[in-house]
Amino acid sequence: MLCLLNSYLFFFTTRNFHFQYYNFQVGQLYAVAEASKAETGGGEGVEVLKNEPYENAEGKGQYTYKIYHLSSKVPAIIRAIAPSGALELYEEAWNAYPHCKTVLTNGYMKDNFKLVTETMHVDNSRGEIDNALNISQDLLEKREVVIIDIANDPIEPKDYKKDQDPTLYHSEKTGRGPLKDDWIKKATPTMTCYKLVTVEFKWFGLQNKIESFIQNVMRSLFTNFHRQLFCWTDKWYGMTMDDIRAYEDKTKYDLDESRAKAPPQEET
Repeated sequence: MLCLLNSYLFFFTTRNFHFQYYNFQVGQLYAVAEASKAETGGGEGVEVLKNEPYENAEGKGQYTYKIYHLSSKVPAIIRAIAPSGALELYEEAWNAYPHCKTVLTNGYMKDNFKLVTETMHVDNSRGEIDNALNISQDLLEKREVVIIDIANDPIEPKDYKKDQDPTLYHSEKTGRGPLKDDWIKKATPTMTCYKLVTVEFKWFGLQNKIESFIQNVMRSLFTNFHRQLFCWTDKWYGMTMDDIRAYEDKTKYDLDESRAKAPPQEET
């Protein structure tokens, strides 16, 4: 049974990065490639179908279309009974810095599920802008604001890695870090990522659970990803966009190779 459309909005202010958005763009693309490799192998993970420039009435940038194959992330019994398409997520992204938009859908739920993330990257901002994405008054009244501090916010023990801790990391190339105490007020240069996450979910009886689940997952995802991005500064700093595109091409090849390998045999 389906219910009327429900939309949940979370406004994540991911602050503040100790660099400016051109550097951040390079770092983000590098970190996305690394994260994709870490999550791919044995028949599962990320499949990149398109990665190409685009231009439309709203501007120009880079368009990507990916499929996330999740089958080996769930127990065998679930794989056996799940309908076709239920264990795949489809991601379209339009990256036109400083604005980016990502849309995530599911083949089984089709129009009954959509998760949209819009991001505005603002140089010299410390999280003080109330409506960086210029959303309507109606949406402003519905949103829930979540502030993320990549250095001081707690993370799950299972996600903690010493070499990905911004309070310990120091970049040899830039001299930035570690991020200590009130670094948000003192660090320069700075940039804030303002993110608006909208969830459309049509499934009777599950709205409240999905709202809570999505909020927790997205907060954890944004926090951990951006901690990695900062702590990998010396790996990507100095790369050009041409370097990044070449790295993405190699990553696509590596993902295809890794995903094609047979998954490990399950114990019975």
